[in-house]
Amino acid sequence: MIDHLSFYTTDFDAAQRFYDAVLGSLGYERNKEMVMTWDEHLPNRRCCAYGEGSKPCFWVVESKEAASPRHLAFVAKSRAAVEAFHAVGLSAGGKDNGGPGPREHYHPGYYGSFLLDPDGNNVEAVIHSHS
Repeated sequence: MIDHLSFYTTDFDAAQRFYDAVLGSLGYERNKEMVMTWDEHLPNRRCCAYGEGSKPCFWVVESKEAASPRHLAFVAKSRAAVEAFHAVGLSAGGKDNGGPGPREHYHPGYYGSFLLDPDGNNVEAVIHSHS
């Protein structure tokens, strides 16, 4: 259903370091970088995107003003990947918002971890299985 989406950041360098780390732990990579010159209010707006292969899916976009916090869950391939996401994210400047573990109140087999990124967004890694 979703082709791509964007999060906005007031500290592009910190956000890029954070997403390089946490998304790298899940097997995603930064696959696009650009400067948007068409915005007269921020004519050198930096942005980058992450995904699998060359398809950009998740964008991080520099902004002058903070956006309201959002929630996004990234697919993990294993429980170990959920755990690595959380550990790497803490080391990369994220804040704990729920350590790795089952969340059976969602459904049996839901295993996730939650971090607040440098802009206060709630990002999650999740797997829907018992593996």
